[in-house]
Amino acid sequence: MAKAKIAVVGAGNVGATTAHIAATAGLGHILLLDVVEGLAEGKALDIAEAAGVQLYDAGIVGTRDWKAAADSDIVIITSGLPRKPGMSRDDLLEKNVEIIKDVSQKVAEHCPDSIVIVVCNPLDAMVYAAAKVTGFAKNKVMGMAGALDSARFSYFVASELAVDVRDIKCVLMGGHGDTMVPLPRFTSVSGIPVTELLDEAKIAELVERTRKGGIEIVNLLGYSAYYAPAAGAVKMAKAILQDSKSLIPCAAYCDAEYGVGGYFVGVPAVLGAHGVERIVELDLSKSEKGQFEESLAHVKQLVTKTSQFL
Repeated sequence: MAKAKIAVVGAGNVGATTAHIAATAGLGHILLLDVVEGLAEGKALDIAEAAGVQLYDAGIVGTRDWKAAADSDIVIITSGLPRKPGMSRDDLLEKNVEIIKDVSQKVAEHCPDSIVIVVCNPLDAMVYAAAKVTGFAKNKVMGMAGALDSARFSYFVASELAVDVRDIKCVLMGGHGDTMVPLPRFTSVSGIPVTELLDEAKIAELVERTRKGGIEIVNLLGYSAYYAPAAGAVKMAKAILQDSKSLIPCAAYCDAEYGVGGYFVGVPAVLGAHGVERIVELDLSKSEKGQFEESLAHVKQLVTKTSQFL
């Protein structure tokens, strides 16, 4: 059986870490692409040389040549400017639209049969831009947001309860930003609802920390997170390549679902060989619906701004 081919676009912190995690997971041949001369080549070589220590079997190559990306099964787009202290994700909009537009044109030309996972910010708008420019079917373009945000929420809950984070299952919806919607009612610890284990005030505190999880790291480091975002992207790629039908919150195209009306936004989705194979519609409470609609309204505003640059 032929190995899968994964093209990771952008060899910065997120891209290089994505390539490394994908290599250690043995997901297939990995191509690391970047416009900066020597950057992708050097990081790919460093990752390849670690194989003898970590004992993984994955071919990895770095290049500036998009022709090498032909026949990629998955393209993970990490290109784009990262946040700095004092910046919101929205502040990155205009410059990152230009980058995503250029990358998406190349994806459409060289990887027409691929499934695309977008990682850069502002996430929901960048997924829209990638889908618009590539012209790919909506189920074949998605954004890594919920996988990261739900992981953060899971970690905060696990730390508060002093339990194994692997026992936490949660759902997070809405745009990737300060209006995201963690759903405590659908969060459990080995099947026990978190609402049975933590009081309302503590849950609200953890929800707010999740919403501010990205900027917390930016303020500590001076730049954006990359280990957890990379892990989220690889989790999605693995579900697609292995056709595992995993339910992973991510930025997926919704029309009638949740009454979204044709936008990419964070929802629980089943990922498999065809990309986003199904949106899972939860019976949201009035409060949850209100929060989701507020988050969606912000996504729509970003998409309107994005359209001006495409």
